[in-house]
Amino acid sequence: MKVNQIKAGVILSYGYTFIQTIILLFYTPIMIRMLGKSEYGLYSLVYSTVSYLAVLNVGFASAFVRYYSRYKALGKEDKIENLNGMFLIIFCILGVIALICGSVLDLNVESIFKNKLTIQELQKAKILVKIMVFNISILFPSAAFDAIITANEKYIFQKVVKLISTIVNPFLVLPLLFMGYKSIALVLVTTIINIFTVCMNIWYCKEKLKAKFRFNEFDFSLMKEIGIFSFFIFLNSVTDQVNWNVDKFLLGMYKGTKTVAVYDIASQINSFFISISTVISAVFIPKVNRISVEKDANEKFTDLFIKVGRIQFFVIFLFTSGFIIFGKYFIKIWAGKGYEESYYVMNILILSVSIPVIQNIGIAILRAINMQVFRSLLGFSISIVNIIISIYLCKSYGAVGAAIGTAISLIIGEVFIMNIYYYKQVKLDMIKFWGNIVKILPSMFIPVIFGGLIFRFYVIDTISKFILLVIVYTIIFMISIWNLGLNDFEKNLIIEPLNKLLKNKQESI
Repeated sequence: MKVNQIKAGVILSYGYTFIQTIILLFYTPIMIRMLGKSEYGLYSLVYSTVSYLAVLNVGFASAFVRYYSRYKALGKEDKIENLNGMFLIIFCILGVIALICGSVLDLNVESIFKNKLTIQELQKAKILVKIMVFNISILFPSAAFDAIITANEKYIFQKVVKLISTIVNPFLVLPLLFMGYKSIALVLVTTIINIFTVCMNIWYCKEKLKAKFRFNEFDFSLMKEIGIFSFFIFLNSVTDQVNWNVDKFLLGMYKGTKTVAVYDIASQINSFFISISTVISAVFIPKVNRISVEKDANEKFTDLFIKVGRIQFFVIFLFTSGFIIFGKYFIKIWAGKGYEESYYVMNILILSVSIPVIQNIGIAILRAINMQVFRSLLGFSISIVNIIISIYLCKSYGAVGAAIGTAISLIIGEVFIMNIYYYKQVKLDMIKFWGNIVKILPSMFIPVIFGGLIFRFYVIDTISKFILLVIVYTIIFMISIWNLGLNDFEKNLIIEPLNKLLKNKQESI
């Protein structure tokens, strides 16, 4: 059943990514045009600012999955009940803290953004902050139940709820936009959907998983251990928030909402790009925690690192090359006039994360063996460097400058330093890993040459040409990697489900 849950989780995750893509392609352009550049920039600015509060829960959620998986492997049900109770209390406290911090932010909106926001924008920003802070605070208690579902590897329910929420959102928002409601309507709908998600998670844990909570045995020694473990994951979360949101915050301070809007278009595509990479690695987190207690863990970790990394590389290279070749026209028809600069920001961001995202499973490994301290401290240090560089560059070069500052910090930290750390300290065979990645490269030559010729000599000036060339490029890419890139294991991942599907259809006939 667990294997089926993992496979189904991956399939549903890609289904979720597909739905996100459809929404990105059709809903987002309508939203951008109906809000207008200034209000869209304001919405993005407030959202990126308030989202800093979300970092409070990430460390504890990861810690919960780690300890839950270990207790379950050892058959310690009493420990699991105690753990459930502890974490529910912790997440409720964090929700209250988020509410307090958000209230402080609300009181200081004018002092932070008064230089570049108009009086009307400041007034609307305060309303948006209030709703978004409430939105985030109610998600904290839900995180405990969501973590229980993840630890039990019940990915089907988890992904289905996520799919439903994602599909419902535009159907609720669009009528409100056509009626004249703008950014405030967006966050109100999001809040309603989040309340639905919270209720569904609680129901599933109580009714289906029969999760039990013990509140009378708060283990302070375990809490200390968890606190230390979570703190460094928390630093990772702060780093991620700084790297992906500080640019919009700085641009809001120094350049205004229109420049924020330009950056956010690229940021949305980059976020979609990153989400694709986490689809596979995310479902292996419980497995990684189980491997960590085995004797030959390092060898198994390396094999998993290679398997997941290769699959992610195929997917990531397709999207990276595709965005570079077709991205300029895509942004033109998708976002509209005034967002031409977003193409360059997008390329800078996605190229800088291309290597880190194929190594996402390494983060789960570090957490499983409690070696995340170095990465957390490194990431925090690099994020400070990012802020310093980005302040200077965004003042001089706007959105492109801010993106360059982020790219420099990511390449130094996530690419060079972390690969050395994986090899020297974690004892993962990174030479073997990169050897396997290099073997893929010959399969990329044909599509890259074809794409380069399109980029250099062919003018894409109609949607029909754009769609046709994207399809042709994708087909050439697929044929090339099937014949020159995929190994037998990777081909079987595609062949076996297809054979089962065909067999089931024949039996039904």
